[in-house]
Amino acid sequence: MERIVNFDAILFPSDGRPPTIVKLMTSPMTMPGHHASYTPNPSRMPHPEVHMDYIAENLGPRAWKYQLVEALDCMNKKFACPYIIFYPVVSRDSMPFPINRTIHDIQGRRFHEDDAWRGNVVVAKYHDNPFSSLMDASMADFPILKNYLLTHGCPQP
Repeated sequence: MERIVNFDAILFPSDGRPPTIVKLMTSPMTMPGHHASYTPNPSRMPHPEVHMDYIAENLGPRAWKYQLVEALDCMNKKFACPYIIFYPVVSRDSMPFPINRTIHDIQGRRFHEDDAWRGNVVVAKYHDNPFSSLMDASMADFPILKNYLLTHGCPQP
């Protein structure tokens, strides 16, 4: 029986509202020839698209991409519990997603439209592997994420 598991994640809404904690739904991933029930930490498919406005429907993970954040600039060591940033890439009407005003406000004068984060952005936390060991994030993670977003634009395709 497939079991849905939720993890707390941070949503950066595109309309400029403050970041909030949301439930990131995950479902078991099955791979051909792979017996997830025998694996101690089976992989789980996150569903950030549930929190993304205007995202293409019925594409699942093809409608979004992700960026791993394992350390901040100038850090000697990686985070014990890194972050995974999910962002939309395929819209319903093939138009660009709106610039994320929340992240735009964080970046202030460092904002550059050519590498702007667009649409609703969902950030989760993990240890070991982002698809088998997600964990709850909290607003205590916000200062680290704010620091990262201040100096990093959205990855280009």
